[in-house]
Formats: sequence, structure tokens, C-alpha cells
Amino acid sequence: MIPFISVKTPAFASLIDSLLEIEQSGIHSNYGPKNTLFETRLRDLYFNGTGNCLTVCNATIGLMIAMKHVARQRQSSSTPRYALMPSFTFAAAAHAALWAGYTPLFCDIDPETWAACPVSECRLIERYGDSIDLIVPYATFGNGIDLNHYEKLHKETGAGIVIDAAASLGTLDENGHGFGTGFAHPVVFSMHATKTFGIGEGGVIYCANPDTIAALRTMGNFGFGSPRSATNHGINSKMTEFAAAIALACLTTMEEVANQRAALAEIYCCYLPPGLETQQPWGRRRSYQFMPVLLPEGCSRDEVRAALDALNIGTGAYFSPHLMQQPYFAQICTADDLSTTNNVADRILSLPLWTDMTPEMPRRVCEALQPLVTLPGAATTQVAA
Repeated sequence: MIPFISVKTPAFASLIDSLLEIEQSGIHSNYGPKNTLFETRLRDLYFNGTGNCLTVCNATIGLMIAMKHVARQRQSSSTPRYALMPSFTFAAAAHAALWAGYTPLFCDIDPETWAACPVSECRLIERYGDSIDLIVPYATFGNGIDLNHYEKLHKETGAGIVIDAAASLGTLDENGHGFGTGFAHPVVFSMHATKTFGIGEGGVIYCANPDTIAALRTMGNFGFGSPRSATNHGINSKMTEFAAAIALACLTTMEEVANQRAALAEIYCCYLPPGLETQQPWGRRRSYQFMPVLLPEGCSRDEVRAALDALNIGTGAYFSPHLMQQPYFAQICTADDLSTTNNVADRILSLPLWTDMTPEMPRRVCEALQPLVTLPGAATTQVAA
């Protein structure tokens, strides 16, 4: 059996000493010593010692406070307040924008990178202008994106920038530094158990501007800018010391895990059947949560998935339906023409890729796919296990 996702977090036995330290300190939350140590080590190991990191209880809360803080400040008016983002992303981004007080404005995606399409972004910016208070690009499936483009859009529009980098903790830029290094706007990472850097539940925000992280830290502690006195927007976004202890343990194997998953992705790329399309790579290394591919036009994804399931090979279909195809968002959000998004969402197939997979497993998945995608409509062909 090859499950779609197999979660691996540090063994409980390896955490005993760290958990005893927490018990003895009596500090369980409120940016305690484990959180502080993790933030510092992650910055030094992954972000070249620049900027600052802030732990959060989950990445959705991280997106919420980041959006609330960096959005364009303006007097209240009857004009809608939009957050420009791709529709091809996880629901957390749109929910976070709505909770922060902004209506998602969905752009189309690029057919090669599957990230926000610059042409579609610019079309929406021309149409909605100063009503766009936020731009929230998604680093699709752990891949990196061009951050210089978003610095340029910030300077041109005045809109705040928040990077949704949910699965990108472990992704390296062209200089070998962690994705987001040196970027002056918040980059929000998830540390959910299903991610390459998975602790169970949690997140981290990176920003090269220390003042931004300081403000977000205040917001995440009920807005307390002085003891027990709110001076800003506030919510409780703090991560527990127990979660931070797991995160510290994950740091010790971060490079090994990321490199192992990248090697498995290379095997996939060598053996994938002709006709399947892969995402255009970015940077030196990508953090893989799974292996996303596009099926050929006209190939039935449902039949392919059913045939693989019969062979005990698990699959997913991230993100199908995309956000504008989901009833709640369709009722209240606005979108550009989403032709490419619709096409990619219809054809996307997520293949298993997890830390303890053997090299034989991706080859087996590819062999099972071979007769299923050779011709459109041939997906019901059976393959020997």
C-alpha cells in the first residue's frame, strides 16, 4: 500500500528531556523560551540570520494578523476593500482575508507555474484600483515565486503584501537561502503535520523588517503593547511551548527531510508517463508536500484515481474545486476570468510523496499510471499490483 500522505513527526521519546524542561520551568505559552529559541534558530539556519521570525498557533491565524497589520490604511468608506489572491489555493487564505475584513478578489494563474498570473493581477489592479488594500500571492505547492514582482506591485499600488507560503518551509531560493529571505513583507508558513516541516499544528511568520514582527507579536498577544493593556488590534495567536519543542526537534532533520523529498520528486520526473505535465520549478530546492501533476486533456481524473485506489495507491486533487467553485466563496467573492485556473483545477492530480517513501514507490506509482493516461478515456484499464 502507498498512502497519499504519511505523517512523520519527531518520536515522543526524543522529546522527553525538552518536555521535562517545560514542566520544570512552569512556562507553557506566552512566547516562552522554547518559542524564542526556535524563532532564533530558524532565522539563523534558514533565513541567513536576517530579519525575524514569529511563531503562531497555526498559519491561518498568522495570515489573519499579517493581513490586518499590513493592509492599506484608509478612512472608512462605502468602497469595497479587496484582497487580491489566486483562486487556485487553499480555503484558509480566503477565510483569513474575510476574517480580517477584506473581500477576496480572485485572479487567474499562470499555466506554467500555477501561481498568480501577473497579467490577471494587473488587469484587476487597473479595474479596482485603490479598492485593493491587500495582495496575497500563494507560493503554489511549496514552490517559490518572484518576490521582486510583489515588491514592485507594493510600490506601484500602496497595497499591503502578505505571502502565503503554507508549504514552502524548506524551499531554497537561487542563493540557497530559505524562501522569503530578506523580503520586507510578511511570509507565512504552515507547520501542519502534513507539511515537509510538520509539527502537528503551528505556523511561523518571517519578515526582514523587525518592526513588522514586533507589531505582529503584540497583535498575537491580545494587542497588549504594555502589560495587560491593549494598544493595537489583538487576538491570541501564540504557539505553545510543547509545539515549539517539537519544532526545535524538526529543525535537526530539516535538511535531510527536504533533500529526501526532493530526491523522490526527481524519481517521479524521470518515470512519469508522457502526457503528464509538471509545475515549472523555481529556486535551488522545493519543499514537496506531495507530487502535483496535470493529466492530459480529456483524461478522466475520477477514473484514474479509482484505478489507482484499487491498487492501494492513494491520491489527492489539490485544489479542485478551486475557491471560486466553492459555494460559500462564489456567493461573496469577485473574480477575473479564470480560464487557466479552471483548466488546471480540472486536470490536477496529487501523487503520494512523503518522507519515508522508498525510491521504488514513485516508480511503482508511475508504472501504474502508464496505461491510465496513455489515451483519454483509457483510465479504466487495470494494472497489475
